[in-house]
Amino acid sequence: MWDLLVVGGGSAGIVAAKTAVKLGASVLLAEQERPGGDCLWTGCVPSKSLLAAAHHRAGIRKAAGLGVQAESVTVDFAAVRRHIDSAIRTIEPVDAPETLEAEGIRVAKGTAAFLSDGKAAIDGDRVAYRQAVIATGASPIVPGIPGLRDFVTSETMWDLRDLPSRLLVLGGGSVGCELGQAFARLGSTVTLVEAADQILPAESPDAATIIAESLRQDGVNILTGRALTELTGNTAVLADGTRVEFDQLLIAVGRRARTAKIGLEHVGVAVDEQGRIVVDRSMRTSNPRIWAAGDVTPLPQFTHTAGAFASIAASNAILGLRRKATTSAIPQVTFTDPEVASVGLTSAAHGTRQQTITHDHLDRAVTEDERRGFSRLHFDRKGRIVGATVVSPRAGETIGELTLAIRLGLRGRELAGTIHPYPTFSDGAWNAAIADTREQLNARSARRVIRGLTSARSMWLRLRQD
Repeated sequence: MWDLLVVGGGSAGIVAAKTAVKLGASVLLAEQERPGGDCLWTGCVPSKSLLAAAHHRAGIRKAAGLGVQAESVTVDFAAVRRHIDSAIRTIEPVDAPETLEAEGIRVAKGTAAFLSDGKAAIDGDRVAYRQAVIATGASPIVPGIPGLRDFVTSETMWDLRDLPSRLLVLGGGSVGCELGQAFARLGSTVTLVEAADQILPAESPDAATIIAESLRQDGVNILTGRALTELTGNTAVLADGTRVEFDQLLIAVGRRARTAKIGLEHVGVAVDEQGRIVVDRSMRTSNPRIWAAGDVTPLPQFTHTAGAFASIAASNAILGLRRKATTSAIPQVTFTDPEVASVGLTSAAHGTRQQTITHDHLDRAVTEDERRGFSRLHFDRKGRIVGATVVSPRAGETIGELTLAIRLGLRGRELAGTIHPYPTFSDGAWNAAIADTREQLNARSARRVIRGLTSARSMWLRLRQD
């Protein structure tokens, strides 16, 4: 009997297995395809490799504004594909079955399904377990659009061998915006359709506006506030009658938890109305012997949360602890150009205040001619940082510091009093903290205290002189 059965070998599953085996447990990890999951094979690694190629091509074009001229810029899509494949191959050994086996994790290739409490089958072979972690992830949603036949998703687009001439992107979230901008920069004619009134609906409107402007400058035709209602061959018909011709359709409208056919009904594991496994803050399901982590749960769907929450699930399962997951300081990044990074509160709320520093006069932004963007901090009544949004190049690097500030309950004045290197894009957040600190010092009550201290200091100096 295995101490822990892990179902799914993506980011969450691998972290859960590694955590458990380091605690001395016997671990069986079942993966139906290949360890590494979406992040390695179809998500983070290939997409950021594609974005890197697109970024360099766009950088060459932008260089003219800085006095650097390039006569011609061409894209060898086959070479771009080789770069993507090389990045995957370089990272793959970390998650390879041989590596996991060397760490003491037994890896079984096959589809796992629960049979009853404490029993499961992997491609028909029965196994017994004391505890289990479900980490089967999620897969792209494919909407039921009349006429929908040939398309790619974030999982299958990596099979493309040729650069699409006319690419239609359905969905204006992070995936749609990142990939739409990348393909436009590489030379595709891109149209992005989003049913909501703005792209990046989860971000603040002013951040979304900046990204929309950037995408349009790269040639992306953005159509918001209208749904795709019908497909006729290579023609998309939108709700308002607009017709869009395309050669390749990329669907990026969200993801659905992979919970079908794994036998949840046999072990009493509850799911919500969207098919996601319901967990409490300790990552335990409705069955006290079964835990879940990653995109299969309703919690934020990021690689970094998958790993963190899987570690909590595994340690609770093996040690009988009740460590709890916290979602108050989870950063998210959309890797467009510029990037959008946010954490905690991202809009005005009762009892809070905010400070925004636009990057028009941020010195590093001026030197790089990248002044589109802003840094915004949210503060509670006690001056603690409770949220942040940064729109800039490398915003994903800046947000780590602000996530730590929220996690530790730091006040704006503590960030303001921390010396930062100059000139950097992180100056924006630092200047926002400084601006808020100065405003608080200029408040009427603060001015009275400062005047009192100044007066007392002057009197003390006069007495010493006398």
